[in-house]
Order: sequence, then C-alpha cells, then structure tokens
Amino acid sequence: MPRLGDESGTTGASFGARALVLADVLAESSDSPEYLACTYMTLAHRAVAARLREWMRIAGMTASIDAVGNVVGRYPSERPDAKTVIVGSHYDTVLNAGKYDGRLGILSALLAIEELHRTGRKLPFNIELIAFSEEEGVRFSSPYLGSSAVAGKFDMSLLPRRDAGGYGLADTLAAAGFDPHAIPALARKREDLAGYLELHIEQGPILLGEGLPVGVVTSIAGAVRYSVVVTGTAGHAGTVPMQMRHDAAAAAAELTLLVETRARQAPGLVGTVGRLTVPNGAINVIPGRCEMSFELRAGEDAMRDAALADVLAGIKAIQQRRGVTIDAKEVLRSPAVPCTPRIQKLFGDAVARAGITPRLLPSGAGHDAVMFDKLTDLGMLFVRCGNGGISHSPLETITAADADIGVRILLDVLVNYQS
Repeated sequence: MPRLGDESGTTGASFGARALVLADVLAESSDSPEYLACTYMTLAHRAVAARLREWMRIAGMTASIDAVGNVVGRYPSERPDAKTVIVGSHYDTVLNAGKYDGRLGILSALLAIEELHRTGRKLPFNIELIAFSEEEGVRFSSPYLGSSAVAGKFDMSLLPRRDAGGYGLADTLAAAGFDPHAIPALARKREDLAGYLELHIEQGPILLGEGLPVGVVTSIAGAVRYSVVVTGTAGHAGTVPMQMRHDAAAAAAELTLLVETRARQAPGLVGTVGRLTVPNGAINVIPGRCEMSFELRAGEDAMRDAALADVLAGIKAIQQRRGVTIDAKEVLRSPAVPCTPRIQKLFGDAVARAGITPRLLPSGAGHDAVMFDKLTDLGMLFVRCGNGGISHSPLETITAADADIGVRILLDVLVNYQS
C-alpha cells in the first residue's frame, strides 16, 4: 500500500526521505515564484492547509481546518474517557524561507501517526496533530495566531489590525470563509489535555558542531527588547575638536559593544543589536541622533534580567561620559518557558534507545510550544540543521537520515507516553 511521501517513486523509503519529499511538495505553494513565502491566509497558505488536511486523512485521522486556519487531525484512542496529547508546529513561513522550519514537525508527526494507523495501534490517549496556521508574525505583526487560539490566549483586539496592504485581520478571515468570532471556542481545556509535543529543526549550529542528529530542549528562551534613541549634538566633521564632540553614533557604537560584551559573559545568554541607523546622516556631519534596538535572550529569566540591569547601568555611564541623552524604552518582554522535566526524560530516553547520546540544550528561538506553558506539560525535540545551522533562509537544510531519526524518536515517545 502506498504511503505518504512515496509519490517520488521511492516506495519503501525511510521516514526521513519521505518527510523531505513531502516538504518539497508543500514548498510548491508559495506567495512568490521567486522564493518560498507562505504568509497567513494567502492563496498559497490556504493551498498548503488543504493539502495537509488531505494528508492527515490519508494517514488515518479525521481532519478539519478551524476558525483561525489551523489544520487539526485527530487520531482517537479506543478509550472513551481518554485525554489528548497535542503534537504541533506551524506551516506558515517567513519571506524567502527554507522548507523545514515548522513544517518538519508537522510532517514528522504525520508520518509517525500514519505508522500507528498502518500497524493498527491505538494509544491510551487521543492524538491531535495541529498544523498551526501562523507563528511567524509576518503579515499582521503578531506571532502565534494559530497556537494562541488553541491555548485560549488569542487576543481578540487584534482582529481590526491591518496588514501592509490595508487588509484587516477579521476581514481577511471572513473573506477566506472563516468566522473570526468563533476563535475563542477553539481553546482547549486543561483537564482534557495530557501534554504538548513539538519536533523542530534546531535553527542553530550547536548539534551540527557536536556531531549529534537530535537534542532535547530544556527551555525556550525569554526575551527582552528595547528601542533606543541616542541624542547628541550635530556638527561639522572638520571643525569640532574630538574632545568637544557629543557624537550620537559613537555612543550607540559603545552601547552595541556593551550588549555584546555582557552577553558573552554567561553561557546561554545572547545579545543582539538588530537595528542601528543615523537618520539624515551625512559623511561630513557629526551624527546628532542615532536610532537603534537591542535584545537580550536567555533560557532563565534571572540570567537575562541580570544582564539587562548591567546594560541599563552602562547606558547611564555612556550618557555621562559622552554628554548625550539615551532614551531606552522596553518594547517587549516574554518569559522563559521551561520544558516539563518528565517529558525531557521521555525524549532523552528515546534518544538513548536510538543509540544516540542525549544532549540537553535550550532554544534561543520562540516556538508554538510557549503558548502551552502552564496549560499542560510540554516538551520539544530538536533536529540538526546543516549549512552551519542556517534557518529562515533558502539555505536551510537537513538530511534524510536526521529527519528519519527524528520521526522514530517522536514515535517512540508517543508509544511510551504516560498520560
């Protein structure tokens, strides 16, 4: 009997080879003919959703698309009072994306459930495979639209928000045939859930550097972001002596190095200045204003907040030393989300049974899993990236062998999961 991913003519291929075939098929639907982009509720996005729904049904699930565009497949237990384990990830992409961010998790779970169905095996809990419709925040500048709805955290005040083309979120949903007012009813109840599992590409180079195909996620980093305006005094580049300058860009450069230096002091802490501009700058003018951002992330909030305190203290010192004004405003704060120890152990044990040394590591990127914090137990497995760990890029790559290991470990965890 043909299986999902065998349409390439590789009948009997490994889980991993089939996952890569399916990822290629999904990538055929794109907002652009030049590169892969699958943004929320575009025609390409809706085509991917329809295909995933079809594949879920082929794999032995009942499947539907809910009011926020999530594709939900259900593989029921034989027990009428069974709880539900959600396995999920997202199918939307960034612009000029790779094929595996988010989607590998969906396809891995799809193949694992297909194998359960093929062998006639039922588990003591229901499985809901949820392909979340939106995680990246590309179109409406708000991430986790899909998973937040399932977790009961969807912000209904977002419905009037408009995209760059002037289309409102509520109107976009209605035009696609969905009722935005039905979104609150998508929330799952705590008492009905037995856990949340997610497989994801690492989006980083750690596993690659250590020669490991998979890793067990310990926590998802919390982030704090600041928008910063540095105001100095503009002046002629040739006539103002160096000791009399109040150079906004030089102060911003010092702040950039401060963020980098402080982030290097603690393993697991990262700091980034992602935006740095001199408005109306000219080659022969001392910058009087500089606009920038900085972000700090860590798997533990205390580590991140200690670094933030040092950076803010450093900002005061830079102001005094350089005679500039630095206005730093916090624009985002998200807490670190720990993965449940018992699910970390389940993944670790399955990794060991696969003959691989379990590697524990935090996630510096955000994932749909964060929405399920405090709602149910949660855990994640990372699969190694190639190309130096590059992600959110067409250079993003994985091997069929690594993808195969990921599917088999996920299947192992499901079979051994205690609800």
